[in-house]
Amino acid sequence: MTQGAGLEPAMRTATVRGFRVPPLPASEHVRDAGKAPRYAAGEEPDGYTATQRDLPVISPGGPGDTVVVPIVPEPQPLPARSEGEGGLGPLYVVGDVHGYLDELLAALRAQGLIDTEGNWAAGNARLWFLGDFTDRGPDGIGVIDLVMRLSAEAAAAGGYCKALMGNHELLLIGAKRFGDTPVNSGAGTATFQAAWLLNGGQKADMDRLQDVHLQWMSRLDAMELEDDHLLVHSDTTAYLDYGDSLEAVNDTVRETLTRNDADECWDLFRKFTKRFAFRDDSGPQAVQELLGVFGGRRIVHGHSPIPYLLGEVGGEDGEDGPRTVIEGPHVYADGLAVAMDGGVTMAGKLLVVQLPLPN
Repeated sequence: MTQGAGLEPAMRTATVRGFRVPPLPASEHVRDAGKAPRYAAGEEPDGYTATQRDLPVISPGGPGDTVVVPIVPEPQPLPARSEGEGGLGPLYVVGDVHGYLDELLAALRAQGLIDTEGNWAAGNARLWFLGDFTDRGPDGIGVIDLVMRLSAEAAAAGGYCKALMGNHELLLIGAKRFGDTPVNSGAGTATFQAAWLLNGGQKADMDRLQDVHLQWMSRLDAMELEDDHLLVHSDTTAYLDYGDSLEAVNDTVRETLTRNDADECWDLFRKFTKRFAFRDDSGPQAVQELLGVFGGRRIVHGHSPIPYLLGEVGGEDGEDGPRTVIEGPHVYADGLAVAMDGGVTMAGKLLVVQLPLPN
C-alpha cells in the first residue's frame, strides 16, 4: 500500500523549534489527574461506545461548538547503555493508548515507572508518549490527565514525561473547535465532527474535555530526537512538508493550530493520518530521508498497529486470518524503523519499552 493510501480505515469512507511544555503547577487538578474517576470491571462511563477491532464507531451527535483555544507560545548498532546521554536516566517510549487507561497503568507499573498508587516512581528516567491518547477506548481524558500529572511528578524527581502530537489529538481539537464546519477534504465536503465519530470519538471524552486539555494538546511537539532515536507519531514522510529541522516542524504545527483555520487544521490532520511509508520495499529509503533531514539513526513511531504492518489484518468483515501475538515492538525497514502500536484497540498489547532495544 502506498503512503497516500494509508488513511485511518474509517477515513477511506469519508472522506512546534524544540519547545518544551513547562512543568504544570501542583494544583488540585494536576495532583488528582489520572486517579479519578476509575471504572470497575464491567462498568463504563456514560456515553462510552465500545469499539471492536480498531474499526470506526458511528454515534449520533449534534453539531459541535466552535471553540477558540489560545496557544501559548544496515544501520550502525545503537549504543548499549542503560543511562541516557548527559547523565539523564533511561529512555522509555509508549505506543498508542487510545483511552485504555487501565492497560496503560498496568504497563507503566510493569516497567517500574509508577508505583501501585499510580505515582511516578522512576526518578530521573525519561518517558515519551508517541501520541493518540483518546478515541476508541473508554477513558481518553483519564489518560491525558495521567500524562499531565506524571509530567509534573517526573520533573520534580529529576526526570521527565513528555508527549508527541498524534493524529487523534488533532482530530479531537478539530472536533471541539470546528464541530460541523465544512472543510475541504480533497474528496468532497467533510467535517471534524463526522471524522471524529467515524474514528472512535467518545461522547464521554468530549463531555469531560476542558480548556486545560486542549491547551496541553495544542502545545505538543510533532517530533523529537532522543539518544539517536527520531521519535514521531506517524509512519509518514509528511513531516517534511512542515520544515527541514525539528524546531521548524514543531513551530509550524503549533502555528497552524494557533491560526485556528479549519481547512489548515484539516490538512494537518490528514497528513498526520497517512501511514505505511516505511513498510514496503521503498521503506528504508523513506526512513533514511527523514533521518537525513532531522537526525538520528533509527525512527520510532506509533500510529500503524503492528498487525497492519505485518499484513495480518484484512477487511472490516472480521474474517482476518491468524495473527501473531504481539509481545513487543516491530523492527523493520532494514532495522531502521521501530513500530510501537501493539494494537490495544484490537485486543493487542499496549507497549511500554526501554530504548535502545536489544540487538
